[in-house]
Order: sequence, then C-alpha cells, then structure tokens
Amino acid sequence: MSETNTLRQRLGALTGGANRWAVLAVLCVSLLLVALDSTILHVAVPSVTEDLRPGAIELLWIVDAYPLVCAALLILFGTLGDRVGRRRVLLFGYALFGVASAIAALAGNAQLLITARALLGIGGAMIMPATLSILRAVFPDRRERALAIGIWTAVAAVGAAGGPVIGGFLVQHFWWGSVFLINIPLMALILPLGRWLLPESKGANDGPWDVLGALMAAGGVLAAVLGVKRVGADRSVMEAGAVLPLLAGIVLLVLFVRRQKRRRYPLIDIGMFSRSAFSTSVACIVLAMLALVGLELIAVQYLQLVLHLTPLETGLRLLPLTFAAMAAGATGSYTLQRVGPRTMVSLGFTLTACAVLLLTLMGLDDRPWLLTSGFVVLGFGLQTTLFAAYESMLSEAPASKAGGAAAIGETSYQLGAGMGIALLGSVMNAAYIPGLREVPGVSAADAGRAGNSLGEAYQIARGLGGPAGEALYSAARHAFVHGLHVTLGVSAGLLFLGAVLGLRLPRGLEPEPVGGPGLPCAEPAAPPWLPPQPTPGTRPAPAAGGHPAPAAGSHPLPTGGGHPAPASAPTRARDRSRQP
Repeated sequence: MSETNTLRQRLGALTGGANRWAVLAVLCVSLLLVALDSTILHVAVPSVTEDLRPGAIELLWIVDAYPLVCAALLILFGTLGDRVGRRRVLLFGYALFGVASAIAALAGNAQLLITARALLGIGGAMIMPATLSILRAVFPDRRERALAIGIWTAVAAVGAAGGPVIGGFLVQHFWWGSVFLINIPLMALILPLGRWLLPESKGANDGPWDVLGALMAAGGVLAAVLGVKRVGADRSVMEAGAVLPLLAGIVLLVLFVRRQKRRRYPLIDIGMFSRSAFSTSVACIVLAMLALVGLELIAVQYLQLVLHLTPLETGLRLLPLTFAAMAAGATGSYTLQRVGPRTMVSLGFTLTACAVLLLTLMGLDDRPWLLTSGFVVLGFGLQTTLFAAYESMLSEAPASKAGGAAAIGETSYQLGAGMGIALLGSVMNAAYIPGLREVPGVSAADAGRAGNSLGEAYQIARGLGGPAGEALYSAARHAFVHGLHVTLGVSAGLLFLGAVLGLRLPRGLEPEPVGGPGLPCAEPAAPPWLPPQPTPGTRPAPAAGGHPAPAAGSHPLPTGGGHPAPASAPTRARDRSRQP
C-alpha cells in the first residue's frame, strides 16, 4: 500500500509544480530525436550515393521513408496508446528506434537502409503523439502552455536544423552510418528517464478501436505521397505508375473521412476541422514544414556539390537557421500576446517567403553573407509560424480531445516534411534533367544517368574526361542551379499562400471560457491513479498543473447548459470508498 501511495504522489506531482517542467524536458528530448532523424541524413546523401549507388527513386526513399512512414502511422499508434497506455507505446517506440538505428548504421545496400529508415518511422510514430497530448494536459493555463509550446517548437527546429551540423561532423570524421549511431546513447538515457518520470495514462476507451480506419489512413497517406514522388521521377502525370497511386491515396483518405463521420466512436473527430482556426492551423503547419525540410535538403546538396563545401562546413552554414529559430521560439509567447495568432502566422510566412526569394540570388559562386542572411530570416520566420499555428491548434481543440488534436498536428508536421521532400524534389528533378539532354560529346545513355543526381553526373564526367567530361560537369552545375531557382520560386509561392491563409485565424487571443476549447472544466476529472481532491470550503479547487482556478469575474462559469456543478462532499466520500 505504501508503494502505491508513493507512486500516486510521484505521478500526481507531475501535473503541478516544477515537475511538469521535467515532463516537458523528457518530451522535448523525445521530439529532438524524431526531428533530428528527419534531417541528419541530408549531409550524408552524397556519401550514401557514392557508397551504395542507389537509383533516383531509391535515393528519394532513403531520405523520406522515415518521415512518410512516421506520418502514415501517427493516427494508428496515437489511438492505440489511448487503449493500451501511452507510456507503454512510447517506451516501445524508444526501443524500436534504437534497434532500427543500429540496422541503418550497418546497412550494406540501399534496400536494407530503406527498411531501417521505415522502422525508424514506425518508432517515431510511437513516440510523437504523446508529446503534444501530454503537454496539453500538464499545462492547462494558456500563458504557461504558450511558453511550453515555444520551448517545444524551438526544440523541433533545433533538431531539424541542427541535424546537418551533427551529421556533417560525423560524416567528415567517420562514415555515413555514424549519423544513426548517435541515437543509441540518447535512447539509453531517455528510456529509463521516461519509464520513471512519465505517468501511464489511457483515453476514455469509448467504443472499439477502429483498426480498419487506422489502416485506411496509413495507406492513403503513403499512396498519395508515392504518387507525388513518381510524378516528379517519371516526368509525366499521365503515366500509370504515377497517377494510380495518387488516385488510390486520395480515394482511401476520402473513404477514411466518410467512415469517421459515420462512426459513433471515430478515431479522429473530423468535426474539429469545421472550426476555421483549427483547420487553418493544421494547413499552416503542413506548409511551413514543406518549405523547411524540402528546401534544406536541396540547400545541403547545393552547398556540398556546387560550392564544394565539406559536410561539416555545410552544417555550420546552416547553423544560423537554428539560432534564429531558437530566438523565435524563446520570444514566441511574448509576441503572440502582443500581436495575436493572425498577424504572427502571416508575418512568419511573409518573412520566410522573402528569405526564399533572397536565396534565388545564389549562383555558382559562394556568397556567404547572402546565405547567412537568408537562413536567419528563413529560420525566424518559419519558427514564428510554427509556434503560433501549434498554439492556436491546441487551444482551439477541447481538452477532452487533446490526444486526437495532437495526432492531427504531428501528422501534419511529418506529412509536411515528407511532402516537402517529395514535391520540391520532384520540381527540382523536372527542372534539372532538361539541361543535360544535349551536352556535346555525351551520349543519351550517359546523359540519362547523369540526370539521376548531380553527384552521379560528376562521376560520369570524371569517367568521360576530356572536353566531353568538362562539358558535362559544367552543364550539370548550371542545370542544378537553374533547378534550385525554379524550386525556390515554387516554394515562395506556397509560402505567400500560407500568409494569405493565416488571415483566417483569430485576430487576438480570445478568452477561453472555463470548460471550453482552451481550458479544462472548473474541476477537471482526476486521473484514475490519483485520489479525489476535497473541495476546501466554497473556493474553487485548483486546476491541474498546480495553478489556482480563475478569479471571480475573469471567466464566469456558464449558468446553464454548461458543466455540472462539483460533486458534494458526501458524494465524493462515497466515490472514494468505491476505489480499490
């Protein structure tokens, strides 16, 4: 009995006082690992290409198998955690992440590396849904939650933008497989910490788990993105290999939405998308991640293959983006309360679009100050957008549906990253390949193989030698820079679209009524592992997180049709007596 009481006290303390910040630290480390693996391989792509010799499609799958598989399975594992326990799924995700990292590091061919990256995606899908839902639960106060989200999004940016720096250092001093080995010591640290600090919790378990619906969502996301990838690779939207997966994905997603609308206990409450602020926030997250990850992959190839920087130098060139993102996250809570989500999201998108247009001035020669300025504005703008979008999404969703909202937000995050690589990579290929079709002295077969990637074009040019090799080398560099400019233009257009889309968000921080979308009820239901709290006199009970309930007059309680009044003391005594 004493052990049970000690456990209850330890777990109960996590929702209040300083311990909720320890929970946030564990969640941020978890997110750091997931975000790090989205980009850490980017600087190793040339080394992987030279060692494993993957084809164009295989190379794309090596890079984006992880984010796409992760995005496809977030709903599945997010809802599974509600049934069997979120901490249990999270710890299994940690273990799988470590094992898959070891397999990826030792992969001897492209197929095994793709498989390992897919396993990493499965592990990431187990890890990610818990972060936002737990954050929403342990930070019910909107101002504190805004600060926590600022830290959370800053860590995501550090992971995504810091991946190339760490990866560049490891590739330069070891080999490309070392970028995966660093996950193992981090897993060894976070696994026991998560087991000790994070409380086990489950959802309401209302109704059966819709396994078919989860598989439909996973298959729809994968098929749709595969279609986008093949459109770029096959260079024709009319080819069956490209259009059929795309159509199949769209059909599956439409059927999934219809199924969720009909079910009494859906996996995802589709009704949340009827709220303008929620759906707009989700769309903004997709667009922001699409720009960040897709552009970063292309920028890394430009720095290494066009400017011939080392992997470490490449990572250091991207470091200003990380610092700018951290600054935006640290000041996000203050900015949000001053200007509101509408201005913050639109301004962030506009800054990012201007940074992308500035980067179109890049050419065959190195211009460090131009790159640094562009990356600083890009990092600050994107982080500003992500912060305000996540805060609006979580605050708009009811507290009782925080898990579903978190799954949607994380799916949007990973889907945007995967779609960014697929879409912008396809645009890049479509603009790059025509520049190699008529190179003097180069056969059509060699030109076709050179169109797979700039790194392969360099290898063929070295093999040809003489005037033909020099012509192919020069043509490939010019074609790549031209493709980069076209891709940046497309990205800027999408970002300006995001700025217009952000105008649908609320102008300011609207007060959240007690029990409404943003804050829990006057007396939130106690977790099953905590004893009921007595009501001291007539004063309202403290809210979860250790904060006192709103003062009288700040958020008046609904007088009718709202939440039920707190139970009387005798009723609570009877309820307490029924507990084991």
